[in-house]
Amino acid sequence: MERIHSINPERLAWCCADYDITPEELSAELKIAISSLNRTLEGEDGITFNQLRKIADYFGRGALFFLESGPVVEDRVHSPQFRTLANQKPELSQTLKKLIERVEKQRAVYLSLLEDLDEVDRQNFTPPNLPDNNIPEAARIIRDWLGLGHLETVNNFGSYRKAIEAKGALVFRSNGYNGKWQIPKQSPILGFNLFDQMCPVIVIKKLPWESQQCFTLAHELGHILLHRSSSIDDEQDMYSRQGIERDANAFAGHLLVPDNFLATIRDAARPIEVTQFDIWLEPQRKSWGVSTEVILRRLLDSDRLPQAVYAEYRQWRAGLVFQNAGRGSRQYRYREPLHVFGDGFVRTVLGALNARQITLSKASGYLDSLKIKDLHQLESYYAGP
Repeated sequence: MERIHSINPERLAWCCADYDITPEELSAELKIAISSLNRTLEGEDGITFNQLRKIADYFGRGALFFLESGPVVEDRVHSPQFRTLANQKPELSQTLKKLIERVEKQRAVYLSLLEDLDEVDRQNFTPPNLPDNNIPEAARIIRDWLGLGHLETVNNFGSYRKAIEAKGALVFRSNGYNGKWQIPKQSPILGFNLFDQMCPVIVIKKLPWESQQCFTLAHELGHILLHRSSSIDDEQDMYSRQGIERDANAFAGHLLVPDNFLATIRDAARPIEVTQFDIWLEPQRKSWGVSTEVILRRLLDSDRLPQAVYAEYRQWRAGLVFQNAGRGSRQYRYREPLHVFGDGFVRTVLGALNARQITLSKASGYLDSLKIKDLHQLESYYAGP
């Protein structure tokens, strides 16, 4: 096959540097001879068009990106939100960088489809004004704004997600299987948000316990509302007591467990052994959609729990060994886009398909490359009996 002469070597070199990958590593990853890549980097005929497409897919670029003349203008390639996250976590993996860019493109698709459908009644993201330096009151205002209900209301990840999406944001949750929408299981990253005044996006890592996902969701919402900025957070950030992470953690705690909820817990009923805390707080955990630790942290911050007891519980919990559930069945593959992208995004894609604004192929691509038969199943699922 004929080699391409017009590859821009500077752009290929820039992509390698941007993803912190050497030509040798790229060669091994894509199974392209290193001699071919080296010739291309030297401005000679090195690779075929099929090989160029593999490179373009790997870096999340179009093939034309590598054929254009001139150097890369980073401000045009990476959004301010992407650069914010990359600066916060310089050690971000190539996989996560690709995921962030993929999420940005998915949001752009969503807004474009809404515009084509002329959705004039769409809820704009217009949160209420919040007081400065009063996180409990800010959380109370947002809880009312989201309509999360009172003490008797049962909440979980699904209800929190639905409430936030109803206010004009997107909430994605990474899938559990190894795919392009997964936050790798070995990654410490638990979630991130891409701030945007019109349509912010929150991305949550799928975990075995939904209560952890609820706290991460509330934490990222805190960054959006309190700091009006993009953020990417790992396990350490969820325990931080410094700066903006401390504020986001406090906001999440008060949003999920308001003071009036906390007042229903009887300190006198607290077991002596920390191994019994999960059983002690089981009704509240299930009703509020939070973990035992979130409740204990609220009790700690309210001077109702000694620091030593909280530390003892954390140490005990960290020593537990949990069995992985393993890879689940993909019998309901057609519903996976709903779990990953949320109801609002899926309804918008299906609405555009029904209005013939997009083709089946486009709809499939927007919904995690869903097969056509699965796409039709998804349509039937939304249509109901």
